[in-house]
Amino acid sequence: MSVRILKWKEVGRVKRAIAILLAVFFVVAIASLSFAAEEKKAAPAPAATEKPGAPVKAEEKATPVKVKMVTGEVTAVDAKAKTITVKGKKGDVVVSVDDKMMAAVKVGDKAVVKYVESEGKNVAKSVKKAEVKAGEAKEKKAEPAAPAEKPAAPAEKPAKPAEKKY
Repeated sequence: MSVRILKWKEVGRVKRAIAILLAVFFVVAIASLSFAAEEKKAAPAPAATEKPGAPVKAEEKATPVKVKMVTGEVTAVDAKAKTITVKGKKGDVVVSVDDKMMAAVKVGDKAVVKYVESEGKNVAKSVKKAEVKAGEAKEKKAEPAAPAEKPAAPAEKPAKPAEKKY
């Protein structure tokens, strides 16, 4: 067996070949790491209530959550079922609410309810009393106002307009 000694030209070629192979290996390694990170971001994390490894329904992946809104009169409040019924322009809407939201309204109030549809039920995101317009407030008062003891006294002198300073 004879050992052959490489010439300087051959050493240079071997070094270039090794450098090219290392560069290709490095690029492939970085690309595979970035693809793995993208797949990890795209996959939704399983909910705490789901069993690990359970298949996710196609409906849950495909349907985005759309917030709906209804404005109208509260016609029913069910404390036991934790729902309120709002009579809107398109009909009655039954919405599940929490205790805090339920305490905010009562039957007969005008309300603005923002909700989402989840698992076949309407779940409230917010419930607020709607501001009553001045004309509607007068119509709703069934009993006359008690007469005032003294009429309000007019202002003695009108206020002096503020001087503009430049």
